[in-house]
Amino acid sequence: MSLLAAGVDEVGRGCLAGPVYAAAVILPDRHGIVGLRDSKQLTAAKRELLAPQIQARALAWAVGIATVEEIDRLNILRATFLAMARAVQALTLRPALCLVDGNQVPQLGCEVRTIVGGDATVESIMAASIVAKVARDAELVRLDGQYPGYGLAQHKGYGTPEHLGALRARGPCVVHRMSFAPCAQAELPGIRNGQAQEQPLVAAADEVRSPLMDSRP
Repeated sequence: MSLLAAGVDEVGRGCLAGPVYAAAVILPDRHGIVGLRDSKQLTAAKRELLAPQIQARALAWAVGIATVEEIDRLNILRATFLAMARAVQALTLRPALCLVDGNQVPQLGCEVRTIVGGDATVESIMAASIVAKVARDAELVRLDGQYPGYGLAQHKGYGTPEHLGALRARGPCVVHRMSFAPCAQAELPGIRNGQAQEQPLVAAADEVRSPLMDSRP
């Protein structure tokens, strides 16, 4: 019997707004999913096509998040590790090994093997990057409806010229990471725009069509 291994990856670590997301995916040896790549190398349409295939064919998958408040309180690295741990803990199968993109080792309750460039070479990490990216993009589109004027649906919280311009003009809102310099420097006198919203610590890529986790015997 092969070692049960989960690919783990994060999305949104470098953003100025929104939570950081991580996904953990356990793929069978013969998953039959065609077109897996690092999520950054795929179009949004291709990611939207692949994500439900991954969810349907994975032995188990889950998404975890760390909130903006946690990012500001813990720092982005520790918050990212927290999101990864939540994703792994939410899996319906317990992996013996987690394959993590990068070179920093989170505590995930099992053996962890870091792989630099793993999102371009390891299929389970590719799958995790896709699931996390689709989930986070959907959340930023939702947040754009709550906090219009920043273009969150377009840039997904990254520091684009348009986003930085909106920050300077409007000041940050409650979904901006105030521990990040561009947000802190753009803060206007008074209360930040909007009201804080509670966010789940685990979430599905598509909460309407897909369950939180999908597991198969």
